Amino acid sequence: MTPDPTGRAPSYTDFHPRWYRVRVSTYWWLTKWSYMKFVLRELSSIFVAWFVVLTLLQIRCLSQGPEAYARWQEWMRNPFLIAGNVVTLFFVLWHTVTWFNLAPRAMAVRVAGKRVPALLIAAGNYLAWAVVSVILAWIILGG
Repeated sequence: MTPDPTGRAPSYTDFHPRWYRVRVSTYWWLTKWSYMKFVLRELSSIFVAWFVVLTLLQIRCLSQGPEAYARWQEWMRNPFLIAGNVVTLFFVLWHTVTWFNLAPRAMAVRVAGKRVPALLIAAGNYLAWAVVSVILAWIILGG
């Protein structure tokens, strides 16, 4: 070993052994369903972001008047956007369902010193989702 210009010996050797590293395929997540669910959930956040952007653009067009909203509706009739929005719907639903199923693990609710069963927490989320969906459908469809 040769010292560096400051006179100190380096903290490594000239012939450092190579570390053993197992090669991992780029598609490792396709080998097990649990891995695939995890990666799909992470990828679903991109589609959730797309949905948020579309919603914000729609609100902006609504605020700019009927002509702007008519242009928005015409743009949304593009077959590529329709296909993309169908895929987005699938991923947003996947994201929602997986989050509702994870919620009991993410929060420990205790009543009278006992932990509330996971099924009740998840069922409460689904019930709230159904109630909000019914109320919104009633408002939108002019109930």
